[in-house]
Amino acid sequence: MKITVLFIFLFISSFQVYGQSETEEGRNAFILDSLKKAYFDGGEKNLDLLNKLLAKEQNPDTLLKYGNILLQKSSKDSLFSNLYAAHLQIGNAYKLKGNLSEGLANYFIALKYAEKYENNEDIGKIFVAIADTYSASENSQNAIIYYRKSIEILENGNDSIGLGSAIFNAGDEYLNMGKLDSALLFTERSQQIFERVNFPLGEAYCLGNLGMIFAKYGNNSIAEDRINQAIEILEKYADYYAIAVYLNFMSSIYLEKGEEAMALSYSQQSLDLAKKYGLKEQISESNLLLSKIYEQSGNAPKALESYKQYILYRDSVNNIQAVQEIANLRTDYEVSQKQVEVDSLEKEALISQLKEKRQQLIIYAVLFVLLFVILVAIMTYRRYRFEKETKLIIEKEKNRSEELLLNILPEETAEELKNDGKVMAKRIDSVTVLFTDFKSFTAISENISPEKLVESIDFYFKEFDRITTKYGLEKIKTIGDSYMCAGGLPIQNKTHPKDVILAAKEMMAFVNQELKNDLMHFEMRIGIHTGPIVAGIVGIKKWQYDIWGDTVNIASRMETNSVEGKINMSETTYELIKDEFECEYRGSIDVKNRGIWKMYFLKES
Repeated sequence: MKITVLFIFLFISSFQVYGQSETEEGRNAFILDSLKKAYFDGGEKNLDLLNKLLAKEQNPDTLLKYGNILLQKSSKDSLFSNLYAAHLQIGNAYKLKGNLSEGLANYFIALKYAEKYENNEDIGKIFVAIADTYSASENSQNAIIYYRKSIEILENGNDSIGLGSAIFNAGDEYLNMGKLDSALLFTERSQQIFERVNFPLGEAYCLGNLGMIFAKYGNNSIAEDRINQAIEILEKYADYYAIAVYLNFMSSIYLEKGEEAMALSYSQQSLDLAKKYGLKEQISESNLLLSKIYEQSGNAPKALESYKQYILYRDSVNNIQAVQEIANLRTDYEVSQKQVEVDSLEKEALISQLKEKRQQLIIYAVLFVLLFVILVAIMTYRRYRFEKETKLIIEKEKNRSEELLLNILPEETAEELKNDGKVMAKRIDSVTVLFTDFKSFTAISENISPEKLVESIDFYFKEFDRITTKYGLEKIKTIGDSYMCAGGLPIQNKTHPKDVILAAKEMMAFVNQELKNDLMHFEMRIGIHTGPIVAGIVGIKKWQYDIWGDTVNIASRMETNSVEGKINMSETTYELIKDEFECEYRGSIDVKNRGIWKMYFLKES
């Protein structure tokens, strides 16, 4: 039950998801005709008029036509806002026609133009369009990512309807994923926004979805109350499609619980409503549900009758007129055969004439069947190509999102973020933390170009990244010329002190080597300490995996109290590695709020 992205941009006075009342349709048709007349009567150069025309148009073919006109006119003058609007409407047209890959491609182009003229509200809305398209292609992971991006931006703007719609759609996606707690949280928040801006139709969709959520929780009385409230509002807006959907949902819930009587009541209400207003798709769905109810209750004749009605209306919705015409041809042929038998005593000329007619009918029928088969084959092939192209685009975008996420977060943390939408901070009892620092970095940086300085730092830190990966360590961050990493997280292990010592030795050996290029050579000191930490990510923008605690502070003090070319460690780390590595005691320091700490140098081997 998504609120369509078209509604967010082209808000008139009702949702365009399920239709409008006759009065509303008539008013919109009158406005659209007036705009077209004004445009073709001399307003071709008025881009504002063309934008208004696009805002009212709902036919995808016409929307595509005028969208391309706006695109051509705007490209000449590089009008970013109009280029954004043109690609948005072209994307909407393709999405309405079922071409999700083309729709998505145009939405991303529209996003590029919105970013160029720095309109956060338009950026937030195009994120909703992208999220809705991923949702339609059943890629819930990417849909949630873009819903969250849109909410983050729209929260800082003035478009309450757009914000409420984005939050509602995210809640609906969580409902489809079976994450009821998140679905409830987002839907209730959307309802509060719609109530604040006095938007009853938005409240109705929230109430309907809350009913579905409570039903899945098993709270049938609350679910029924919410859906009945939604239906009461939807009836005022003549949104009978949505009413029929909610009634069928309640029927399915009661059917799963084995309460056939209640299931039958709700499904029959949906069917009656759909028949009254000619909603063929819902007539078909209601009959299918009724057939399941009758089958479960043991009423086989009723089940068969409802299933036949389901097939009948399903075929009507799919518009299989060609099959009916073939049936008519076959009937004509059979009638002609009977006529030959009845008139067998007629003159030979009349018999020949009837045979000729029969043969013509057979030829026409065969030709028609062949044409129908060819059309079906073409449509099937085009559908296959469309699905293949869509899957390639979606898979490419999914892989890109995965790579970006894994580049900034550990794999375990990234999985938790994708599954739960957040990451809980974790305490880890034993982690070994390493800090590095280059000698006289500030003084050296004042005497060389910034480009050469960055190139030199990059040369060393790339090798440090390789070494941390080699020994299973987690890079935490770099601060200027300081490099920080840790072992034993996010997955705990018992070898992290040894792993960090081996990595430290390899880092020191790399820095001490003689360079054969013109990069800057530095002297480096290293500090190491082992202890408990708290790990996680904070904030909602530019996520970074980080660690906190006294262990981090003490490791930093070990580094500042080391000397160039030496690896300095705390007594805690020394006790864990002394049987495998030779060390020498080198004194102690007073760590603020932590007392006196003994320090050891790792001897060179």
